[in-house]
Amino acid sequence: MHPLIKLAKDTIERYIRSGEIMPVPEELTDEMKERRGTFVSLKKRGILRGCIGTISHSHSNVAEEIIINAISAATKDPRFPPVTIGELDDLNISVDVLSEAEKISDMDQLDPKRYGVIVTSGWKKGLLLPDIEGVNSVEEQIEIAKEKAGIGSNEDVEIMRFEVKRYKGS
Repeated sequence: MHPLIKLAKDTIERYIRSGEIMPVPEELTDEMKERRGTFVSLKKRGILRGCIGTISHSHSNVAEEIIINAISAATKDPRFPPVTIGELDDLNISVDVLSEAEKISDMDQLDPKRYGVIVTSGWKKGLLLPDIEGVNSVEEQIEIAKEKAGIGSNEDVEIMRFEVKRYKGS
């Protein structure tokens, strides 16, 4: 099991079982020392069960980002009730580590399999990770990100793209 997946899994199990927040490990891999945004996604029997993340780093390192986002994905995703102890063995966890986002000047610079998108209109901002099952076109990707942000389909948006390193667990 990849160290980032193990950290997310251990964090969720500890928090759900005892309410305790996992301390940042003393020994960090090089990737855990970086300062980047991360997303933790939970699936149960192949169906989304929670997904929370940060667009850019908001904590001291990737390890701390994962700890905070893993707890949030399991307990604070507004689309789902909190994960229960009985569900822990059924969760499949993935962790995405985001690159720095870059503004695009043309839609040809997007690819929904390779790049995630951030759409912004005023104070509203929506993000969609890359390589999401069922999202096959740039247009679909942009519309879903706009919908998540509460941005109307005909509103103009600034678009940024980013790549991820995705780690999948069981």
